[in-house]
This record gives sequence, structure tokens and C-alpha cells, in this order.
Amino acid sequence: MEVMTGTIRVVVVEGQALFGKALCQVLATDRNIEVVGDAESVATAPLAALHPDLIILDLDGHAVELGEAMRQVRAAVPNARVCVLSAHLQPEVMQRCLTAGADGYIVKDVTPAELIRAVKTLAAGSSYVDPRIAGHVLRRRSMSNGRGDLNELSLRETEVVRLIAEGLSNKEISARLKLSEKTVKNHISRIFSKLNITARTQAAVHAIKTGLV
Repeated sequence: MEVMTGTIRVVVVEGQALFGKALCQVLATDRNIEVVGDAESVATAPLAALHPDLIILDLDGHAVELGEAMRQVRAAVPNARVCVLSAHLQPEVMQRCLTAGADGYIVKDVTPAELIRAVKTLAAGSSYVDPRIAGHVLRRRSMSNGRGDLNELSLRETEVVRLIAEGLSNKEISARLKLSEKTVKNHISRIFSKLNITARTQAAVHAIKTGLV
């Protein structure tokens, strides 16, 4: 888990005002998060003036396309992290958001605790996607492409990445692959080193973005 140093300034951009206010209330329960503003669209959010560290951007119910919304966000606050919030538990939608430049993808049925964890993960510089979708994408690509384009990872490491994306713990991966937990930890250490990442969620995001599997 990343160590938080300071307050995370968050802006919520949500097309449904009532849901947006509820999101703000949930985030405000954490002492490391400060909700500095909320708006119903990127166009009406004074992002440049608010200087947010992270923007939660609703995918649904906006007049502009996601690509245009992302361009507006990057023009106003180029260094802010962006997490797309969506009602769609669909890998194609998640991929479109990551391709458009989002740093994270959260589905609206997420628990308040998981939402806060995702915000902190993103603010610390890591990526975050719903592991239910990430796991589905990795499995589907593996079935259609065999080993895919995993030029650096071994077959066993590929299996470990896939199980990490499904949200399994080291103990669960150990049981699934019939390996010792120490061996699993060694595999994960090598995966992180080869992919130049530092968090489990980054393994799935990196694979999806670069088409490794």
C-alpha cells in the first residue's frame, strides 16, 4: 500500500447532480482526501482554478465524447490524474477510456471503501482498474492469441499476471498454481522488475494498454 503524504485534492465531475453530491460525501469521510469542487460537466468545472490532484470523471450522460472531455481536462490541468467513473462493467468500454488517456476506471457499483482506495492508488502515481474487467480482458486475449505478445514474461509469469488481474492474493495464486507462496512472491518480484512497475494493479493495466496479453 502506498504511503500518503499530504491531502489529495479531488474534483468530481458527475452528470447526475444527486449522485455527484453523494460521491463527494463518501470521499470527504477520508481525512487524506479534500473535495475541492464538483460539477456536472468538464465545461462547467473551473479546473484550472481548483488545481485538483485527481478528477473523477463520469463517463455517462455527457454531451461531449470522452476524447473531447479528456482534451479539455488536459488543457486545464495537464498534471492531474483522471479516473473515469462508469456504469459499464464491460472490457471494451474500459479499454476505450484507457486509450483516451484515463489513468483509472471505476464501475459505479464499487463500495465506498474501494472507491477511496482507488483514489489513493491513483493519486500516488499508480494506475487502477476494476479487477473484474481486467481479468476478463486478460483471459480473453490469452484464449485468442495464445501467449500474445509477452516477449519478456515467461509462461508461468503470464499466468501469475492473469491471476493478479483477477484480484487473487498471493495465497490464492499459490493454491491455484500449486506453488509455494515464496515462489509466487519471487515470480511477482520478477514481473514487477521486467515491466518496471511497483503495484499489482499496474500489472493488469500495463498488459491491457500495451497488448502484452
